[in-house]
Amino acid sequence: MSTFTRCLVLVAAIVAALSGAQPAVAQQTSEFNDSKVIDSLLPAVVSIMKLVAASDPGGNPKIFYGSGFVIDPSGLIVTNDHVIAGAFQLQVTFSNGETAPAKLVATAPTIDIAVIKADTQHPLTAVHWGNSNKLTVGEPVIAIGNPLGLGMSVSTGIVSALNRNINGSPYDDYIQTDASINHGNSGGPLFDRAGEVIGMDTAIISPTQGSVGLGFAQPSRDVQFVVERLIRDGFVKAGWAGASVDWLSPELAQAFGLKQSGGAIIAGMVKGGPAEAAGAKIGDVVLKFGDTVPTDSRQLKRLVAESQIGQVVPVTIWRTGQQHVVNITIKEFPMTAAQIRANTTESAAPKVAVPPDLGLTLSAINQDMRAKFGLDVAQTGVVVTGVANGTDAALRGMATGDVILRVQDEPVQSPEEVQTAIGKLRAQHQAFAALLRMQKGQAATGPSWMALRVSPGQ
Repeated sequence: MSTFTRCLVLVAAIVAALSGAQPAVAQQTSEFNDSKVIDSLLPAVVSIMKLVAASDPGGNPKIFYGSGFVIDPSGLIVTNDHVIAGAFQLQVTFSNGETAPAKLVATAPTIDIAVIKADTQHPLTAVHWGNSNKLTVGEPVIAIGNPLGLGMSVSTGIVSALNRNINGSPYDDYIQTDASINHGNSGGPLFDRAGEVIGMDTAIISPTQGSVGLGFAQPSRDVQFVVERLIRDGFVKAGWAGASVDWLSPELAQAFGLKQSGGAIIAGMVKGGPAEAAGAKIGDVVLKFGDTVPTDSRQLKRLVAESQIGQVVPVTIWRTGQQHVVNITIKEFPMTAAQIRANTTESAAPKVAVPPDLGLTLSAINQDMRAKFGLDVAQTGVVVTGVANGTDAALRGMATGDVILRVQDEPVQSPEEVQTAIGKLRAQHQAFAALLRMQKGQAATGPSWMALRVSPGQ
């Protein structure tokens, strides 16, 4: 998670009832019992690993980690857009160690929310949504996620503040918490004492790149709204009034003869847009949107975005010392076809070559090789002296100086033995070869297995 970046309850409940799967919900108690809450919630939280193609043609893919949570037993998972952005491959890991591939369903980059679907053969445990509107400062919360790629971790804290603006989007309304949130926690759930999701961990602010008690979560109400539309439409069909607004500062309020600041003032309008058609003007101060008094311009933007398309909303405004009401007919936010495609397009997997020799230049281990690569005097096997750019071997991390000890079950001592063993596997129409290799710095941990593709297109 970058330092400054950035869940269909009804459907989930119906599917859960039909499948026999139960939402992960803990009973409301007067005391905050961590262990009981956590035991019931862990199965619904996942770690997410994404592979992103390196910018240079010969580079290895970059691996990033994040978090997410299951909102439907069918495998629908909510996370942040920045957790899955640019991925050509996604994999989720559950708290019991089970892994599954995942695919992007839809994403809303502007508000940093995405929905993915895990490919499992069984129903999953889903979370239960809570009401973030009822949150108060000081309430205890639990954050569960995958900090720094270490695996599932739990931290507790309180709600430190509400309606925080960290300039992440035009609609910022973050819950601030001192529960420990680090890089990798992004997309993970923030639970209340009842075990209900009241936020999605999204960002931290820190001078050290690590948690200093300033973690931020998007409120569940906002996440639910976006997720519901992503699943239903593939993108967010947001309401639009055709006007831009600014925060009504104390100085502006005074200038307009108002005793109270904190609302919103119209700064611009789209010609022929809903606001202009209703009679609104630049300089109008919005006092009420429907029955709601907006506390700031960000809340007003959220109210407009969450309005139903075609809904007529009475908007109370202040103009030239008097109140007026204009009836604005909400229209759909005008997205271009390119913007819609951008919200649902996954990155293509990098094209890799699988040459007959797998792109590996090999050498028997001799005195020169020992000196060049710092190999132990007792080291046996075949040393890798070169890896061709753009090959499967390079993509998976094979590097010069690695020593191949075995191909499948066969120990190898020469380049010819390696290539012969690979040729046999290719003749048997196998897609992968298992190589036991020793990498630099593995003296303490020992060798590890690596699977290399031996036949393209399989």
